[in-house]
Order: sequence, then structure tokens, then C-alpha cells
Amino acid sequence: MSSNRTRLEDLAEIAGVSIATVSRALNNSSAVNDETKRRVWKIAREQNYSFRPGMPAVISGATATIALIIPTSPGRPTQALTPFFQELIGGISDAARSADCDVLISHLAPKSPDDLAHVMSSNRADGVFFLGQSLFHERFNKLAETETRFLVWGGQLPGQKYCSVGSDNLKGGMRATSHLLNLGRRRIAFLGDIRVPEVLQRYEGYLEAHTRAGVEVDPAMIIPARFEVESAEAALNVLLSQGLDFDGVFGSSDLVALGAIRSLSQAGRQVPADVSVVGYDNIDLAAYSLPSLTTISQDLGKAGRVIVSKLLAASDGVAMQSERLPTELIVRESCGLG
Repeated sequence: MSSNRTRLEDLAEIAGVSIATVSRALNNSSAVNDETKRRVWKIAREQNYSFRPGMPAVISGATATIALIIPTSPGRPTQALTPFFQELIGGISDAARSADCDVLISHLAPKSPDDLAHVMSSNRADGVFFLGQSLFHERFNKLAETETRFLVWGGQLPGQKYCSVGSDNLKGGMRATSHLLNLGRRRIAFLGDIRVPEVLQRYEGYLEAHTRAGVEVDPAMIIPARFEVESAEAALNVLLSQGLDFDGVFGSSDLVALGAIRSLSQAGRQVPADVSVVGYDNIDLAAYSLPSLTTISQDLGKAGRVIVSKLLAASDGVAMQSERLPTELIVRESCGLG
């Protein structure tokens, strides 16, 4: 069957339903149940059926639809609940609105590469954006063998076959650490889970900044912490209880840095007089914390525009290329303002 000439009759024959049912399913008619719709959409995608622009994409009549998928895993917090990802979703929504697109948000707990492939084949979205990379890198590589219309938020990893968008974590980590070193801080703790690719790259920037400054890194200063205030607070409490001397903290996210400040405050340590603290993300809360947080800013408005434009171009057959977004140091009270 020619992929460029697939007809409603062809889809109806494969699906085992009438032509009228196929037409109603593609137009998201309430006269067709969801199971049949999903089956028809899946077959239409597999057969490269050319959807008419006037056909609604999943739930609306927008000119295009982007599906935002948030993969989850048992026992791990949902990333969409963090302030950073809420602001990223907001940036994507604003960009989509400007492009007359709908954004559909779905949570998924994939157990295999086939689960991701099913997501791609069973929806009518013009492009799919996955918010989460660390646990699914190999599955995304597998998916890239058959799908081209998806994009992932995250770092650029060795052997990566799929397109990702994210900040330049290495340079951002270097910029944050260099700022602390330039302030004369020499015992800088790094708080973060380096099993997460983006955090690992920020950590590598931390190491590179020390190397360039000729300052040795104490391995005892590398403290595991998840992207949670409570996790960072507990991690720094351990460091404090060990009596190790430190005068700076680089938190791998703003939530981590804010947890560190909370721990330091409870221990009677002054920020920034005793310890200078830098975060990463520049979430809205960072400007209003006490003290306000010095951080690395990621331009989430630009991120949203880049993500939407790439997904819409991919729906037109344009190959996507990964992109690193620039970072900026935002100096506030947690490092001193001069």
C-alpha cells in the first residue's frame, strides 16, 4: 500500500470497521468510543495517513497539538510537581498558544521501550515532548529507531540517538562554581544526585572550575541529594554533623540550594557571611527566599519556543537537532551583593 495514497477505505479495511466510523474517529466524534478511536489513530499513523488540517488532533480543533508526556517511576516523585518543571510547562504552553497549538499533558509509567512506542503510535499529536530523561535514555534511543517526532528535555549524552533540548549544564556548573571561587571560597560542597545526567554535567562543570582555578576538590564535599528541599537539608545536616569545614555550597538545583540554606540557618551558620550558596534553575521562588538565592538561570521562555518550533517542524518532516540553551549567573544575597 502506498504510504502517500492511503485512503479512508484502506483504514476501514484494516480496522475492520465502516468508512463512516473511521471518519468519525479521525474527527474525534463522541459517536465513537475511545478504544476504537485509539485503534483507528494507531492504524492511521502506521499507514502514514495524511490527516487533513481541519481534523482535530485528539481533543480540539487547534491547528496542531503537542503531547507533553511526564514519565514516572514507582517510588520517585513526579517531576511535574517541582517548581522548575511547572515553569517549563508554562513556557511551553505560552509558546504553543502563540503558535495556535494545543498542549496535552499525560503521565506515563513505561515499563519497556514498547510502552513508549505505544504512546507514539496511539495518539494523533503532531509532536511529543517527554519531560524526563535520566531513567529512560536507552528506551528513547530504541524509540528513535522508528520515531522522529519526539523530543526530550535533558542533556546531550554519549551515544544519544534522539533529539534533546536543555541548558548547557557543563558551562552552567562551571559558572556557578567559578563565582564561588572568585569570592575566595575554597571548600565548596556539591549537593546533587550525579546519577541524573544533567546533574552529572553540572558536577563536571564544578570539577572543571576547580581545575582551572588550581584548587583541589575534597571528595568528602560531594554530597548526594535529590531535587527536594528535605533531601538537601538532610544531606547537609550529615556534612555538618561530621564537623567538616566548608565555606561554599553549589546546589544542583534551586530546591537543593534552598534546603542547604535552611540546614545552615538551623545550625547557626550565616549565609553568606559564613557560607556562600549558589543554586541552579532560577525558579521564581529563588528571588524571594531569605536570603535571596544566587543561581544559574535557564531561559524557560526561550526553551518553550525552541521545543514547540522543533516539534512543529518535525511534523512537517524536518529532522530535529539537539540544542543547548545558554545559562546566566544571577547574583543575589546568598553570595553577597558586593
